[in-house]
Amino acid sequence: MKILVVGNGGREHALAWRFLRSERVKQVLCIPGNGGTATLEGCINVPLLLDDFAGMRRLAEVQGVALTVVGPEVPLAKGIVDYFQEANLPIFGPSRQAAQIEASKSWAKDLMQAANVPTAPYQVCPDRATALAYLEGCQFPTVIKADGLAAGKGVTIVRDRDSAIATIERLFEQRPQEPVVIEEFIPGEEVSVIGVTDGETIRPLIAAQDHKRLGEGDTGPNTGGMGAYAPAPILSSALLERVQKTILEPTLAQLRTRGITYRGFLYAGLMITPGGDPYVIEFNCRLGDPEAQVILPLLETPLESLLLACQEGRLAQFPPLQWRSGYCATVVLASEGYPDSPITDRLITGLSSLPPDILVFHAGTKRKNDQLYSSGGRVLNVTALGEDLAAALSKVYGAIGSIHFDGMYYRRDIGWRALADRSQP
Repeated sequence: MKILVVGNGGREHALAWRFLRSERVKQVLCIPGNGGTATLEGCINVPLLLDDFAGMRRLAEVQGVALTVVGPEVPLAKGIVDYFQEANLPIFGPSRQAAQIEASKSWAKDLMQAANVPTAPYQVCPDRATALAYLEGCQFPTVIKADGLAAGKGVTIVRDRDSAIATIERLFEQRPQEPVVIEEFIPGEEVSVIGVTDGETIRPLIAAQDHKRLGEGDTGPNTGGMGAYAPAPILSSALLERVQKTILEPTLAQLRTRGITYRGFLYAGLMITPGGDPYVIEFNCRLGDPEAQVILPLLETPLESLLLACQEGRLAQFPPLQWRSGYCATVVLASEGYPDSPITDRLITGLSSLPPDILVFHAGTKRKNDQLYSSGGRVLNVTALGEDLAAALSKVYGAIGSIHFDGMYYRRDIGWRALADRSQP
């Protein structure tokens, strides 16, 4: 079969790589793909824009694509799934209406409240005056969120009133017609639980922990993610069952109550409090990035079979998911100036000298004159498997020493929380 993957980041490279490890998948088409998917055997990059739904649909029809899988949130929020479904083309992802769970923070918070899903108390502020007035009763730190899509960078934790006012002024200057969401700060440790669902049944994938802050020790601005590992030991089997019963299933049920059949990945970004209680800090309508880069190498169940079962509404009959033992870790190599003003078009060297057990998923790369150059803020995801987390991270950081591009930046403490927890008596 042929699979079409929509997107050009590390998540999409990991998806293409995972699909091509199946005997059933003969070819993957990537729109538009990147410098890594361009050299993946069995994969072809197709230079279409991410909003060219007509071009994508025509390609899927002409090529006889068995399944289209959408990576990024923007095409989902703009209705690519609805567009494909009009032509009866199989596509994995939520409809435009369902994708509001990520495209609108206020819509998602209202959904959670209706479903009685644990989440922080909040206030939707439609304008600057309302937001500033609401601050008068806030405790600090507090969290201020842009309502719409912001590529993982629309959340600010503010420590005092002056910072809060500055954040509100900035958001309404950038997005004058869009509300902001102000919510109570929930302390704890973050973990990502991503489910696959056909609208009736939802199955969680193995839990991962992303590192969203730019600086070591989780400092600095939010990014799209600087590294990840899986499985995340903070999420025990008992806690995962609790998440399933109190978060994933009630959310799906509330969506059905609203007449929405949600098919696709449902990403729950959770905060686990010091007392061990899970709270939803965000929902996303797609597979996480860089979580995909550590979840997919551990998945032994054929990915295309799982996603087709969801797309065809038969997930309840699908066999239990199979996972390989051990851990997977990835570290993002980012451009100088990321996340605000990344400097791109810099020559990348050293990848050909890496050992075969290192996986490099390209995020922002392009090929030019048979050489590889950076083309985005997050450039490469250096990834490895290990019998434990320390072993996986040792392989990753050992490999990074061989890679070079000017201004290359990465965090040297990915996995620090889990490693610190494991070292406790």
